[in-house]
Amino acid sequence: MRIGSCELSSNLFLSPLAGYTNLPFRLVVREIGGVDWTTTDLVNARSLIERNPRALQLIRTCPAEKRLAVQLFGSVPEEMRDAAVIVESLGIASVDINMGCPVKKVVGVGGGSAMMTELGKTAALVRGMVAAVKIPITAKMRLGWDENNLTAPDLARVLEDAGVAAIFVHGRTRAQGFGGTVNLAGIRAVVQAVKSIPVIGNGDVTTPEAAKHMLDATGCAGVSIGRGAFYNPWIFRDTRHFLETGESRPGPGYPELVHVMRRHLDLMIEVFGEDHGCRLFRKPASWYARRFGPAKEFKKGVTRFRTRAEFEALLAAYERWRTPFLDEKGDLRAQYRPGAMVASFMPDPADPAAPRRAAIPVPKGPVDVW
Repeated sequence: MRIGSCELSSNLFLSPLAGYTNLPFRLVVREIGGVDWTTTDLVNARSLIERNPRALQLIRTCPAEKRLAVQLFGSVPEEMRDAAVIVESLGIASVDINMGCPVKKVVGVGGGSAMMTELGKTAALVRGMVAAVKIPITAKMRLGWDENNLTAPDLARVLEDAGVAAIFVHGRTRAQGFGGTVNLAGIRAVVQAVKSIPVIGNGDVTTPEAAKHMLDATGCAGVSIGRGAFYNPWIFRDTRHFLETGESRPGPGYPELVHVMRRHLDLMIEVFGEDHGCRLFRKPASWYARRFGPAKEFKKGVTRFRTRAEFEALLAAYERWRTPFLDEKGDLRAQYRPGAMVASFMPDPADPAAPRRAAIPVPKGPVDVW
């Protein structure tokens, strides 16, 4: 598929996740494979213009990221325009405008979901950004402010006329946050509202089957995955394989989980230094552990390690503790294996009408860096 002038080899995208989709994690999912377009954490446009060190850290990249979008938030047209110019000057492929974040700190300054309530003002802001740069401008939105204000189709038409190259739409309203069921019909309405630009669906995609279901049910051109990728960095590789062949790949075993976890930590240390990188990695490490099976001993120590050596000692102690849960082949006994996740919009074979919930909590991001 294509976004503006960018030809992509995959229709799978990494969604921004505040505090987590930093350079190390983006490199991890790229190395595993299946994704060709990643997005930074959301970045305050004014902070970027002021060259705030935290903002500059959020957009840090490297040559391996050929298809990277910087997600900006803000409501002042001149600031959003000037921030887009800075992004382009750094050789980054695209700018994404955050029109979906439900967090009060973002909405309170007129950014995020608040942009869905003033279509004329939002269109003028977008036109100014599009006119100022040659790289594609995209937008990430929700279905609307609440169930009584589902403005996404109207906003999508306005944005297409203003020159955006693609629209990413999360299938919930601002009022829902990350609760309730993803509304596939709402995403489909956005797909049908535009003339030619791609619409990429988002929300609760936790498995390859869920990605295919979203594509089939909405007609969207691609799928963007956030929390599902943080829980399972292999989801892009496995989803691409499933979409191309119809066959499911086995999930990573414990040795591969640990190998990728170590690689992730090494990248965190390389980018942030050992002390800060290890502290930042404590939360991602606990997410990897969700796939370990019994992990009480690991989780007890993961909140305290401060060096690479301490992490290795923690891992070695955990592996000794883990032994009784393994069979004679060294695999987890069946009763200890993590259960499968089911997206909120996927039908339950026992009761197709029953709503489902993807069992992935929303990780708390460091709002102070936004």
